[in-house]
Amino acid sequence: MNLPNDVRGFIIDMDGVLWHGDKAQPGLQAFFQTLRDLNMAFILATNNAMATAGQYQSKLAAMGVAVEPAEILTSGMATAIYLARHYPPQTTRVFVIGDVGLKQPLLEQGFSLTGLDSIDDETGAHIVVCGLDKALSWDKLATATLNIRRGAAFYASNGDTTLPSERGLLPGNGATLAALHAATGVTPVILGKPEPVLYQRALELLAMDVGGIVAIGDRLDTDILGAVRTGMRSLMVLSGVSRRDDLAGLDYAPTWIVQDIQDITQALQKRHSEHSS
Repeated sequence: MNLPNDVRGFIIDMDGVLWHGDKAQPGLQAFFQTLRDLNMAFILATNNAMATAGQYQSKLAAMGVAVEPAEILTSGMATAIYLARHYPPQTTRVFVIGDVGLKQPLLEQGFSLTGLDSIDDETGAHIVVCGLDKALSWDKLATATLNIRRGAAFYASNGDTTLPSERGLLPGNGATLAALHAATGVTPVILGKPEPVLYQRALELLAMDVGGIVAIGDRLDTDILGAVRTGMRSLMVLSGVSRRDDLAGLDYAPTWIVQDIQDITQALQKRHSEHSS
């Protein structure tokens, strides 16, 4: 793979690209060292809304990689910012299925979070937001269902049906959304990839034109399709969910396909060597 000289930064997915579960992908440290050495701007942008930026920072630190919280963008953070731009936070109640990575950004924006017993017009949620929740319960599904049926707006931090792990593919947030859709008949507004919201927020943080940025991801239906919808070039790694055979029959495709981040490191180093000689 040859990266053109106009590539000046990346928006990088994490699950399936940088790690599987708690296992780092081979070449992780060299990849980030190369980005730093070449002054390549980047935002780590994940559809996973479970963890906060600080928690992702700690996870990478445990793998020997130092990043700043400002270089991390989760779908939980993008969801909170999007909702704050469309609803008045101080007067809007939100019921959340999800973990701290979704709840904390909403609280930081000024929203009030409701509990399991808040289902009527006076105390119930104006918005139901659903993210991946490993403590998912029938009570949470019931509260979300009752609020949505009462008229609450229904949003999702992402629609990923599966989550890559060191054990294989696990149920993702899309599985929970399927249950709520079956119970309510309401389709959620999805704010994570492949919708452009997450990528657009990442571009705001980078303060760079879309033409100089490449999205790196492992999923055709989220990372790559999201880049296409945002008008951005994309690079798919085969270390996660999607395979080359999955391209058959699709009307979109990544700009480049490589095996893993080690190939990206080599391409960056090669471009720098050729440019310097």
